[in-house]
Parts: sequence; structure tokens; C-alpha cells
Amino acid sequence: MHPILLKIGPITIYSYGVMIALGIITGLFLARRQARQEGIDPDKIIDITFYLLIAALIGARLLFVLMNFKEYVADPLAILKIWEGGLVFYGGLVPAVVIGIWYIKRLGLPLWQVADILAPSLAIGHAMGRIGCFFAGCCYGGVCDLPWAVTFTDPGSLAPPGVPVHPTQLYSSLGLFALFAFLVWLRRKKTFPGELFWTYILCYAIGRFLLEFLRGDLRGGFLGGVLSPAQVIGIPLAGISVVMLLYLKKRGVKKHGRR
Repeated sequence: MHPILLKIGPITIYSYGVMIALGIITGLFLARRQARQEGIDPDKIIDITFYLLIAALIGARLLFVLMNFKEYVADPLAILKIWEGGLVFYGGLVPAVVIGIWYIKRLGLPLWQVADILAPSLAIGHAMGRIGCFFAGCCYGGVCDLPWAVTFTDPGSLAPPGVPVHPTQLYSSLGLFALFAFLVWLRRKKTFPGELFWTYILCYAIGRFLLEFLRGDLRGGFLGGVLSPAQVIGIPLAGISVVMLLYLKKRGVKKHGRR
């Protein structure tokens, strides 16, 4: 809607980059506070977050570039302009999880307890990032004639100008804010470590699968274009989440039974 938040001489501040930064700051603040309450060193949460961000940004940008390879062949330097928009969540999730598991274990911290501490922060940070997508015009929806349809008019927007579309970025953001609230509530009710993290992954995978049907941007497709790459990734991810929730719950019951 408004890709450029502020421009002062040669300095341009992009709305997308600002919202991503605010999401990171908000998520980190909440994670550090929760870590302190659970007896985990908050400074170690900062260290973990640093490695997670590096892995996530590289993976998310790389997948976006691969999905839009033809656009970057002519201008390879544009690959570095992540502040203008262009990150794929699932591209960042996999390397972030791998690096996160490695580093949490290296620090000698309880893996799933730390994952649960981070889960609500991931949700709210992601929600704020989606608002940045809305400002940039990326991840836009299909043509829509509903009362809340959005028409992008800024020439710098990534969405097609002058066409009313579903505000899928805002749908996603609202869903993620709701997921954040649910995870905060679930934290008081959880029965085993890892419950919050895998619930977050499961809920996001389901919500993203459904939302993809309303997307209007071209991202490639499978089965003759019926399913998008995100849906193909989301199906096994949802299955893995269910398996992990059942496994960790069963393991928690066994440990509790021995006490």
C-alpha cells in the first residue's frame, strides 16, 4: 500500500523493513521476558535469536529468489534488497529449525522448553512482518469484489495496480495475531515441553494451506497448478507436527509416570 515509509535525500526507509524490524524486536522482548520467568538466561535467548535470524533470512530469501529466478537474472544485486520485500516463510523455517536445534543443544539448554519460549514470539513477529508485506504489496491476493477488497495504487507496490484484490497479507496477519493469543493461553495449560512450538507449526501449516487458495501472485504450482509450493510443503509439515505432538505427549506421560 505504501512501500516507502520515509525518504530523506538519498536515504529510503521501506515499510517492509521497518515492520520486520519491529516484529523481531517485539518477539525478542517477549521471549527474553518469558525465559527469565522460566529460569533460562535471557542473554542466551539473544544468542539463539541471532543465529535463527541469520539462517531464516538466508533461507527465506534464497527460496524467494529461486521461485522468481527470471526476475533476478537481469539484476543480480536486487537479491540483496530484502528490505523491499521478498521472503518466503517456509524457506526460512527449515534452516532456522536445524540451526536452532544445533545451537540450543550446544548451549546445553532444554530443547523443547526453549522452543516453547520462542513459539509465541515467532507468531507475533511473523504477524507484524505480514503487515510489512501489505505495505510492500507482496503476497497479494486474487481478484476480489468483496467490500474489504484492497486496490493498490502506489507505483512502487509489488501488487498489480488498480485491481481490487483479497488483502491476504492482512488475513495472514490477523490469523497469526490470533495464534499468538492462543499460544499465550496454551502456555498456562500445556502438559509437556514442545507443545507450544509444534502447535504453532501445525496451526500455521493449516492456515497457510487454506490461505493459499486466495493468493493471486504467481509462485509456481504442482499437480497442474492445483497446489502451490507452500501447500506442498505444508502438508507433510502438518503431519510431522501431529506426530511430534503425539510423541512428545507420550514421552511426557512416561516421564511423569516414573516420578
